[in-house]
Amino acid sequence: MSFQLEELLRGAGTLDELVQQLLDIEEEARQVQDCLEPFLYDSYDTGCNALNAVAESRKEVGKVRQELVEVSGSVRASHRDYVEAEAKNALPRLPTFDEMTLAWPPTRDTSNYLAGALLPFWTSSRGVAHGVLESPLHPDLRPRPVSVERVDESVRDVDPSMAESLRRLQRLHALNDGEIEVIRFDNNGSASWMVLIPGTQPGSPPTNPFDIQGIGEALGYDSEEVVPAVGAALRLAGAEAGDQVVAVGHSQGGVHAMNLSRDKAFLSEFDLKYVLTAGAPVGGISAEPGISSLHLEHVQDWVPGGDGRVNADTKDRVTVTLTNEVKSPEGEDPGVGPGHDQENYAAGAELVEASRDESLAASTAAFAGVVGVGGVAKVTRFKLERAPIPVQSSVVRPASPPAAGETKAGSGTR
Repeated sequence: MSFQLEELLRGAGTLDELVQQLLDIEEEARQVQDCLEPFLYDSYDTGCNALNAVAESRKEVGKVRQELVEVSGSVRASHRDYVEAEAKNALPRLPTFDEMTLAWPPTRDTSNYLAGALLPFWTSSRGVAHGVLESPLHPDLRPRPVSVERVDESVRDVDPSMAESLRRLQRLHALNDGEIEVIRFDNNGSASWMVLIPGTQPGSPPTNPFDIQGIGEALGYDSEEVVPAVGAALRLAGAEAGDQVVAVGHSQGGVHAMNLSRDKAFLSEFDLKYVLTAGAPVGGISAEPGISSLHLEHVQDWVPGGDGRVNADTKDRVTVTLTNEVKSPEGEDPGVGPGHDQENYAAGAELVEASRDESLAASTAAFAGVVGVGGVAKVTRFKLERAPIPVQSSVVRPASPPAAGETKAGSGTR
């Protein structure tokens, strides 16, 4: 592939600007004609020649302008046709009945298809799923404030490659206690930062913002409590306003990482340059312009398709689908499936970094441009803790005294 579809629209926009410039030239030529007319009778022959020359030039400019209008319209029509074709190609294959009922874990395309079919149901502001999250009967499902505490800080030799960053994330996830990692790199004399956000940590206390409930906050509430906590962790680690940041996340952590890319408060303070996700359902999240992202997915991993959305394909956003067959080792708990395994994605990241594909080379260069070549770096771990569920106090009202002539229940007279 030598271009992105968005470049067609940029090209059409450039043509529109040229058309406007030619309109201005035509108007200027008309004004020149008006200025020449009073001198026509002073020198009739030369005056006519001058007027004719200007009129002919204006006519030729108009022809070019009209041709550019037609070219611009054709480019936009081409973009529309390409987008429609891409949308049809992106539709997942309809699973057979046996595939939907017997296969576990489901594939990415199967979950994408099923979630896409339910998309209006669970994303609508009036949908049942949203209603469950907002229900007063389930206050534990709604986001609660998240505090940040520094638990460890050290200086280490860090390999900032995509693959090793995902392996660091895997070790962080194994702690299962809501910790994130903030790494400070010295990139050509300037500080740059990497934030590692783990995926879902089931079985942890309800104060862990990355538990099962955290999926609802990430997908349903744009990480409204986790994003400010990440910003607070960066500040505590020493990051200053305007510093460049890379965010890396697996599964639920990838959704939180992508939510950073559209949070205006976070972006007004830090210069988020890149987001790397692995096995994360982030198709419905669009980063602000200028933020690059790379999304690793596996055909055997149903989680990336869980939101029913396909990642956009733009100059700054690249999705890599891994197709190698993977199996869980004998006797090992497969969890949500072997395709979701973080080492599987780390191995895929190594292939990405070694690829000569133009879009991948440009994406990995953008990543490396922020974190540099690595070496000695300051590594700080922070524990994020969600506030406990508020206790619903119940008020017991004293019984009203009986009115005259009445008796309390159970105390009737004989």
